[in-house]
Amino acid sequence: MNIGFIGTGVMGAAIAEHFIDAGHDLTVYNRTRQKAQKLIDKGAKWAVTPKIIADRTDVIFTMVGFPKDVESVYFGANGIFAGLKPGSIVVDMTTSTPSLAIKINKEAHTHNSLALDAPVSGGDIGAQKGALTVMLGGDESAYQQLSDLFDLIGKRVNYFGAAGSGQHTKMANQIMIAGTMTGLTEMLVYAKNAKLPLDQVLATLSSGGADNWSMENYVPRILAQDYTPGFFAKHFLKDLRIALDEADKMGLDLPSTKLAKQLYETMVEQANLGDDGTQGLIKTYEKWKD
Repeated sequence: MNIGFIGTGVMGAAIAEHFIDAGHDLTVYNRTRQKAQKLIDKGAKWAVTPKIIADRTDVIFTMVGFPKDVESVYFGANGIFAGLKPGSIVVDMTTSTPSLAIKINKEAHTHNSLALDAPVSGGDIGAQKGALTVMLGGDESAYQQLSDLFDLIGKRVNYFGAAGSGQHTKMANQIMIAGTMTGLTEMLVYAKNAKLPLDQVLATLSSGGADNWSMENYVPRILAQDYTPGFFAKHFLKDLRIALDEADKMGLDLPSTKLAKQLYETMVEQANLGDDGTQGLIKTYEKWKD
């Protein structure tokens, strides 16, 4: 299959590599070419704009940082819709807003093309292992046509309905993760100040009712003082803001998620740690630094 991939960051590059390894013809674009160099070295072609990607390929995946980046990639003067061919399929894997997913879907239809919103969960490890959870909304026929591609990158792929449904599902996911990230952070701070052996605490909790994906994957990184991003804290803050905005539209009050947002605002905007992984939240706790 002739595939385009836009956004070769931590997760995007790993996802795109699975497509190359499966023998697909890949063309890539990223604002910083250096981040796509590994893929180019493996045989991917380089395009200088998203428009050229759309003109040269039949299926275009995007995975960029923020909704404003999605807008630019799709609707900019040199964006996807400036070069999209009839019969194409566009798949936005960015965690973005449901309203933007609906907008992309509608515009794709005017080009006689199909669109999916397909955010994922599983972080850099899941992307590397091809074991992501993929949450789909949009044109079901597009999902059916691309099911073999999703199987390359996901251990669980679920279709939820009309455009925006995938993004709403991802917001539910991020609301849950907000609780696990704040919980694992404060668990470590508590255990350290109680003078417990932290590696044994992790082993014990991982075998009981406190077990969760975030703890298993991020606590070992914290104990190794590894704050490299499996998922950028600045992007997680963006997600929490989207989730709370959508909750407001539904008349929902989510106080725990609001508190998580405030904690990540402290990390990202006051401590300037937005380029750390989400596990870097622990750096903002004074009793962890002692």
